[in-house]
Amino acid sequence: MTTSTRDPQLLRQRLDAWLHAREPGAHTRTFHVPSSNGMSSETVLFDLAVPHRAGTARQQLRPCVLRLAADPDAYAAFPVYDMERQYRTIQAVAQHSKTPVPALLWLETDPEPLGAPFFVMERVEGRVPPDVMPYTYGDNWLYDAEPADHEHLQQSTVDVLAELHTVPVEAVAFLAGPSGDALRDHVTAQRDYYHWVVDGRPRSPLIERAFDRLDELWPDDPGPTVLSWGDARIGNILYAGFDPVAVLDWEMAALGPRELDLGWMIYLHRFFQDLTEQTGYPGLPDFMTRDAIAARYRDATGHTPRDLDFHTLYAALRHANVMLRIGYRQIHFGERPLPTDPDDLIMHRTSLEAMIENRYW
Repeated sequence: MTTSTRDPQLLRQRLDAWLHAREPGAHTRTFHVPSSNGMSSETVLFDLAVPHRAGTARQQLRPCVLRLAADPDAYAAFPVYDMERQYRTIQAVAQHSKTPVPALLWLETDPEPLGAPFFVMERVEGRVPPDVMPYTYGDNWLYDAEPADHEHLQQSTVDVLAELHTVPVEAVAFLAGPSGDALRDHVTAQRDYYHWVVDGRPRSPLIERAFDRLDELWPDDPGPTVLSWGDARIGNILYAGFDPVAVLDWEMAALGPRELDLGWMIYLHRFFQDLTEQTGYPGLPDFMTRDAIAARYRDATGHTPRDLDFHTLYAALRHANVMLRIGYRQIHFGERPLPTDPDDLIMHRTSLEAMIENRYW
């Protein structure tokens, strides 16, 4: 699929000019746009070369990552890319918790230098469970690991969420919604996103049914409000061995109940597992299960996860919104035709239907 319409060579030239303005002689020694770049903020890997200092014989190299707001000409996945908001969230996480995040270097809110706001951070070495093909299909480091390693990664990942949720809400007050009811604000924002996705396009009866079902399942007590990572899944974590060393992708950060992240982590594994089983492969059925994640989180925090039927349905709904946008994006670029039923653009429509009808779990 088309992920960007930017010219990498021009982007590198503009980045070099920006770096040189901050430190004369600074430039990119290497420059790599990963083929796995998604359709959200763009990631560029580069080595920053800075002039040598007195007493050193060569230039210093610093491995870096550029996070650049989505290309506005590439039918972006989200309507707004607030890079300063992401930057401040990572800052707060680093200052107020032991959650592993990359060291931040610069924030640029002016879109002029690279065509969109961006920030630069240090690059952390590690490995990520693959999305393409999903790790559940096999032939990758995670799938091939021993069951004890799967268990270790699962527990250490849930422990990251437990630690992240200790960040004081006051430190990320800029993420608060307008009403003061964090869960209600979160769902309202998701409804607004849905209406943006279908503006000028066919509506999704399935997603609208899911919103109605959410209202029926609404928690009597959503529980305490915490910092929600937003995109809490193992594909957004760098691992050294089977231990998390960097938590990435903060553009969906918000305030809300703890279960927002737990439901997303549970469901995003189920999304891959369901697809794998539907194509005749076993996947990893005993990995990242709902009961195991809830139990580990309870042991780590003392908080027993609640209303997981609501929160896993909400995760599947949120993912359906993104899938619908991606489908319309493919149609925009001529990569697929518009189907008769817009719900066919939602890869997990079968599981979302089952959740709505209370027969999934």
